[in-house]
Amino acid sequence: MKLIRIGKSGQEKPGLVLKSGKRIDVSAFGEDYTEDFFASAGISRLSEWLKSNERSCPEVADSERLGPPIVRPSKLICIGLNYSDHAAESNMQLPVEPILFFKATSAIIGPDDDVVIPRNSTKTDWEVELAVVIGKKASYIEEKDALDYVAGYMLHNDYSERAFQLERSGQWVKGKSCDTFAPLGPWMATPDEIGDINNLRLWLTVNGKMMQDGNSKNLIFKIPFLIAYVSEFMTLLPGDIITTGTPAGVGLGQKPQPVYLKAGDVVELGIDGLGRSRQAMVAWKG
Repeated sequence: MKLIRIGKSGQEKPGLVLKSGKRIDVSAFGEDYTEDFFASAGISRLSEWLKSNERSCPEVADSERLGPPIVRPSKLICIGLNYSDHAAESNMQLPVEPILFFKATSAIIGPDDDVVIPRNSTKTDWEVELAVVIGKKASYIEEKDALDYVAGYMLHNDYSERAFQLERSGQWVKGKSCDTFAPLGPWMATPDEIGDINNLRLWLTVNGKMMQDGNSKNLIFKIPFLIAYVSEFMTLLPGDIITTGTPAGVGLGQKPQPVYLKAGDVVELGIDGLGRSRQAMVAWKG
């Protein structure tokens, strides 16, 4: 299944993308894609409900706005420097253990919403990432069991303000959590929709120029290990997101000098099986 949410910001309704590509509104199911939905086997219940109700679900025009595929999760956990080529371009050593940091969930927006360059920003950057959505409560789980806890996968652009992140006490969360800095979607795909999770192409362009072109096979720490590892330090709740890092090609790593985003720039990105998204940069207006 491919879960989407449709409508104006703050007024989204749950929907699905069918195998035909048609979008439908499943509001009649009576639940949005919340923590409770995932915790109560919502995906399997929705799948069963759809067998009898698909024909009565309203079709949704492609022109309708898509919001984040899930309702605001309790946590958005990021993994830093999880591709060796990105670590090299950032002039940082490969991590011995995964680097964890949080991104404020207030940064979450829809896949094609505008991104606001923050007040006083000079170094707003892009990062295409594969995000994992947790499907059931997880604490101290084993790596061999980790994929049993996955509800699905999403496309994520982990926008970063590098001056805030690296030059102001080195606290990454400050450069990661600005409003609009976490576009998610267009959909959350359940695992059966995805082929080999360890062989997905990730790409990103800025104003039509290819900047990132990587593959999830190059993750330093693989997804099962990451889920198990994070569960050692905190309980993962249904709907929580772990976003797994970015390949080389970010603005910070450009040669001979870094390149950063400005108002009017357009970023497009995609991952095999997880669709594509597009964000236009706009200036902060107060």
